[in-house]
Amino acid sequence: MDLHILLILAIAIFCGFFIQSLVGFAGSLVAIPILLFAVKLPDAIAYVSIFYLFSSSYLLYKEWKHIDKSTIIRLILASVIGVVLGVIVLSFSKPSILQTALGVFILMYVVYAWLGKKELALGKKSNWAFGVLGGFFSGVFSTGGPLYVISVKNTVSEAKTFRATMIGILALITLIRVPALSISGVLDLQHLQMSLLVLPVFFLAQFLGIKCFPKINEVQFKKILLVILSLSGLALIF
Repeated sequence: MDLHILLILAIAIFCGFFIQSLVGFAGSLVAIPILLFAVKLPDAIAYVSIFYLFSSSYLLYKEWKHIDKSTIIRLILASVIGVVLGVIVLSFSKPSILQTALGVFILMYVVYAWLGKKELALGKKSNWAFGVLGGFFSGVFSTGGPLYVISVKNTVSEAKTFRATMIGILALITLIRVPALSISGVLDLQHLQMSLLVLPVFFLAQFLGIKCFPKINEVQFKKILLVILSLSGLALIF
């Protein structure tokens, strides 16, 4: 067992899933840049996907009544198509260019959100496209959350419902992604064994994130979202 990898995995999972349970997304956007100090991208995706499965199962049960079901149904088919395409790219190519492109796109959206006078309005075709792209980047990097944020914000404004709906969408994506990664050979038994050793750290992160969420007001929540998106975009680029 490599203790260096285990330590980096514990730090990455704690940081990532504290944020994930606090705001409803961005766990992988925080965890993956940390994991890349110790493992290659496919391994980082495998570890994060396993913990998303743990996280989604619990949070989905807790937040089910607050989820906007119509928004999730609208994104299901597009997301499935995107995830399958993303896993294929992860398995057979070097997607560093796509990683940089996603980072640039996220930063452009943050600038628009800070400086734009109007919220970005999406039509049906645009929402479909964001669903496919969200699924695609979830398959490639487990980082489709920011694209879903843009889509969900068009139909959900209240922080509690937004957070719950993001949890629901990411749970759905995880249920698709984990089997796809296993079939492609990216995720194997060794990843699961290492993940089980870090499980107590994961539970602590979940507990602290859930406890902190009620203390955040709507204005603070929106600011936190944009800060996380900014840091995520920079991490993906550099």
